[in-house]
Amino acid sequence: MAQSRRPVLHHSRSRRVSRSRKASRGGVASLAALAALLATGPAASATEAGGGEAIPDGGSPAAVSALSQNWTGPWSLSFLPDGDSALATERHTYRVFRLHRDGRKTQVGKVPHTVAGPARPHGNGGLLGVAPSPTWNGTTDKRVYFMHTTQTDTRVVRMDYDGATLSGYTTLVGGIQRGGDHNGGKIAFGPDGYLYVATGDGRVPALAQDKNSLNGKILRITASGAPAPGNPFGTRVFSYGHRNPQGLAWDRNGRLWTAEIGEDTYDELNLIKPGANYGWPTCEGPCGTAGMTGPKAVWKPEEGVPAQLAVVRNVLYVATLRGQRLWRVPINGDTDAVGAKTAFYPGTYGRLRAVAKVPGADALWLGSDRREVGKDVVLEVTIK
Repeated sequence: MAQSRRPVLHHSRSRRVSRSRKASRGGVASLAALAALLATGPAASATEAGGGEAIPDGGSPAAVSALSQNWTGPWSLSFLPDGDSALATERHTYRVFRLHRDGRKTQVGKVPHTVAGPARPHGNGGLLGVAPSPTWNGTTDKRVYFMHTTQTDTRVVRMDYDGATLSGYTTLVGGIQRGGDHNGGKIAFGPDGYLYVATGDGRVPALAQDKNSLNGKILRITASGAPAPGNPFGTRVFSYGHRNPQGLAWDRNGRLWTAEIGEDTYDELNLIKPGANYGWPTCEGPCGTAGMTGPKAVWKPEEGVPAQLAVVRNVLYVATLRGQRLWRVPINGDTDAVGAKTAFYPGTYGRLRAVAKVPGADALWLGSDRREVGKDVVLEVTIK
């Protein structure tokens, strides 16, 4: 049944988490060619509205409406190629929905073998990221990718979606160590056509520095799960030294940005480059250690714990959990630097996690994560 886009008027603040953040928180292409590709990716945001005329950088959230209600912890939103609807995952129900632009939602299935918390040592986890194939059409290409935790590991898997129901189940990348909230979980296809996977350190910080481990990494893989051509180490690993990255997004120049949950001191916004070491556990936040790359922006835990991010007109929008706000972080033109951060909606909608750019529009879909059954909402945020 269609859901009305009425404004959300309540202003209740979700209960803050008081526990320790230590507990919560084919062809061979050259590396140079890969870096050049990522640096000169499609300038989608310059003509996103479809008129051919360049759209200036900038804009800010101008209006919010309730697109869809009665959700239980939406973890990820990812639009299908036609841009008219998105697939959405619920972390602890393991359900997958199709959400339409008019607010209608339909359950299309569940991801089997998913096991979440609260039992230790596994804790949390559950159904995390979703990414439709860039050429999905429900007939000749039915492929949809998920990341989830099982009883023993974290996995990237493929299922078929024919436009009505999910079927099949194939593991592409398994054996990623699971651990509490440190599972990463976001997956997304980049402008180069390969699948990027954010993995957490699995509560074993040393794994982030181990290039033979899949934990604490950004992985770059083919649609079959193999290492993508041109990866810096010849493996699935694209970058390393990450603690718990949960957001992936590309700017107008095809550069990859991530949002990453730190431990007790800083959360991070990072610009990802092939083969770079982002410092964890040696560094948390600003990093002056030789051979390690520091973040472009940081947050204190009380205003941060960044989950996911999206880009609209060369501006990064970062959803936060403990911080319970949406951060606006402008990229300074075509440079590697960012401008001043601005917070929107602090405490208004509780914890915020899933966020996605609406294709063909200066707008975001933004999902709350209140940890209450049926109490969450997917918002539509207009950028002007």
